[in-house]
Amino acid sequence: MATATHYLEVNAPAAECYRWWRPLTHLPQILDDVESVEPKDGSADVTHWVVDGPLGKKIEWDAKIVDEETDRKIAWKSLEESNNHVETGGAVRFDDHGGKTGVEVSLHVETPAGALGDLGAKLFADPQKKIEKALQEFKQLMESGPVR
Repeated sequence: MATATHYLEVNAPAAECYRWWRPLTHLPQILDDVESVEPKDGSADVTHWVVDGPLGKKIEWDAKIVDEETDRKIAWKSLEESNNHVETGGAVRFDDHGGKTGVEVSLHVETPAGALGDLGAKLFADPQKKIEKALQEFKQLMESGPVR
């Protein structure tokens, strides 16, 4: 299992940070390997993820928001019935410090054995470095001006 957690301060209000994260559809902007995250069947809580893997392979799965507190946290987990062979999930927490926000992201991935597991292992190699880079990009995005 690969896990990563990172925390940093962002010069933006917690509500603004939360609004950016809430649909999860913006994640391809900060996570290089994530090609798309789209709502599934019109649901705001279920998304379909497509991630670029090595050798042009793609890994796909569906995930559901399993815990949420407006302006404070969002947690999601892959759905078993999406038959993705990858168990993954994550959470983001927003600590309101006035005009600044402490943002903590945690991700975990468990891949199966065999060829698909090897593909997943390559894809999710060094998750700590990836999440640190993603949060730094999120910080720059939020601090550069109005965010959509």
